[in-house]
Amino acid sequence: MKKFIALFVVVFALVSVQGAVAGEWMVDKSHTAVKFKVKHILTNVWGEFTDYDAELNYDPENPTESTIKVTVNVNSIDTGNEKRDGHLRSEDFFWAEKYPTMTFQSKKITAVGKKQLKVLGDLTIRGVTKEIELMVEGPSDPINFMGTTKAAASAQAVINRTDWGLTWNKALEAGNLLVGEDVTIMIDAELDKAE
Repeated sequence: MKKFIALFVVVFALVSVQGAVAGEWMVDKSHTAVKFKVKHILTNVWGEFTDYDAELNYDPENPTESTIKVTVNVNSIDTGNEKRDGHLRSEDFFWAEKYPTMTFQSKKITAVGKKQLKVLGDLTIRGVTKEIELMVEGPSDPINFMGTTKAAASAQAVINRTDWGLTWNKALEAGNLLVGEDVTIMIDAELDKAE
């Protein structure tokens, strides 16, 4: 259920701001959302991770040399239901006591269209590392806002939570499962160029 985003973590690849100066970028957390959704019986349950750190380095002349590393505090999961969040932190899912963080480390960033990127990287959850692919819309052209260079992008990926050992589920009388296996990760991020 917590496919997160991990992704979430991850989409911070929006660092590839066209025309921006090479170097470090920071995520503006007040204007960034790291969310996920997963099927629960018949409808989608939405959640987010509110505590994360991102290390972004982008060179517009050599985009394939750009790097992204994201660390997410699993305990910051929020689905709007404390009982459910507690279950997601338990050994049934993230096992936050033993694995308090999940990480994403980019391996390759490729331009796949106008203002579109593909970010290939390793996502680690519960000590298991698997390669995932994020599709990024953007980054936007950078702008100067009140003396700060800013850019934005959106990213999305779909992963199967069972690949990382998040296998808990319950069969229902109708024959379907309580929790879906596919988790959609969505990130809308605003970036600030580090001075």
